[in-house]
Amino acid sequence: MHSRLSTRRAFLYVVIAAIAWGTGGPTGALLTQHAGLTPTATSFWRLTTAALWLALARRLSGRGAARPHFTATPLRHLFSGAGLALCQLGYFIAIPRVGVGIATVIALGAAPILITLATRERLTKSILVALIGLTLLTFTTGQANLTGVAAALASAAGYSATTILNRHTPDPLTTAFLGFLVGAAFLLPFAALPTTPLGWLLIAYFGLIPTALAYTLFYTGLRALETSTASVVALLEPVVATAIGVALFNQHPTTMSLVGGGVLLLAITQSHSDARPSADDL
Repeated sequence: MHSRLSTRRAFLYVVIAAIAWGTGGPTGALLTQHAGLTPTATSFWRLTTAALWLALARRLSGRGAARPHFTATPLRHLFSGAGLALCQLGYFIAIPRVGVGIATVIALGAAPILITLATRERLTKSILVALIGLTLLTFTTGQANLTGVAAALASAAGYSATTILNRHTPDPLTTAFLGFLVGAAFLLPFAALPTTPLGWLLIAYFGLIPTALAYTLFYTGLRALETSTASVVALLEPVVATAIGVALFNQHPTTMSLVGGGVLLLAITQSHSDARPSADDL
């Protein structure tokens, strides 16, 4: 490993990131309803404002005067930014076509499998249990749409790519900052302004908590966790999103989805046991 970050702390960082991500779906839905933004415009503003927040963080940390140095090859940052853009765009295109549940189970559920295959890491029991939990969690709709499924799979591919490319990065803040800049540049042709003051407030929150904070913590956690383990822990996101839907949007989960949420939490707990302890844990 490139860091003295303990496995326990890395696990906590990814948990916090997943909780923050869980607020992203509802925020995106509110932007569509109250700011008149398309999925592409929503994705653009999410990455753009996240880059602005991280630029502020760099300045406050004393690094604002220096040009951000490439923590990897420029080509890797280019592909990482493209992966972020694809992840966001695919997800928000999928949601209105297949619903939040199905979009989430495909985008997040496929990611641990793709990551495990690409990195040849262990296919743990927690991954298999998580897939069962995600499937049960989405038993709230019978919607099906080929375009939506394809978009969600594209989102999974983008998320998997940026996760693999940025594992063990020595500078998570700069890595996230450069990734957001590149991703926003890819989406710039689709940019549009929100139509209400509430839209700007939602964009500010969207860029800060579910994006700038969440991705920086996630990349930090990847320095001490296997990528497949981190991707399972990140599946806490749909549990949080479902809870927000119940609390704020008067959604009524089915018994099956509640069981799925419980199974998913079990998988996340199991992934903590699967994580190999670092020297700082001993």
